[in-house]
Amino acid sequence: MNVENLDFAILGTGCFWCTEAIFRELKGVHSAVSGYSGGHVENPTYEEVCGKQTGHAECVKVTYDPELISLEELLDVFWRVHNPTTPNQQGNDKGPQYHSTIFYKNENEKAIIEKSKAEIEASDLWADPIVTDIKAFEKFYPAEDYHQEYLERVGDRNPYCVYVVKPKVEKFKKDFKDKLK
Repeated sequence: MNVENLDFAILGTGCFWCTEAIFRELKGVHSAVSGYSGGHVENPTYEEVCGKQTGHAECVKVTYDPELISLEELLDVFWRVHNPTTPNQQGNDKGPQYHSTIFYKNENEKAIIEKSKAEIEASDLWADPIVTDIKAFEKFYPAEDYHQEYLERVGDRNPYCVYVVKPKVEKFKKDFKDKLK
């Protein structure tokens, strides 16, 4: 992997524990970091974001090598590993911090994201309308250290990981086995 040519995408699919664990498994992904983006509070804490007043979404900063995996491929995974039709909710997780969001850094990325969204809307993947926000990227704040690599560190000791995160990651691995590291 050529670290000099790395790019990044900021993706919000609800709980960042799931998103981070999924994107880290893809060939061409250098890192996946849990954090917050899209709000108006500088350096928010998890408690502040969960308090629903910061405007931030739980997101993952996916750093990748565009020679090995494209933004389009990352978006294909994005649309399929969460439900982009439920506003401010993913499963039992409810609140504005769980809204489906993609941040773009320039007009070219915005066009790629909008095209990808239109293709998903035209497909039969989701019956309900897509509610994913597409927003200009401003700043990403990494989450506290205890959120990073959460599934790997906590795993079976947390019921949420056992019943929500692990099944989601296993389904992803089955559906995208040709794209795994």
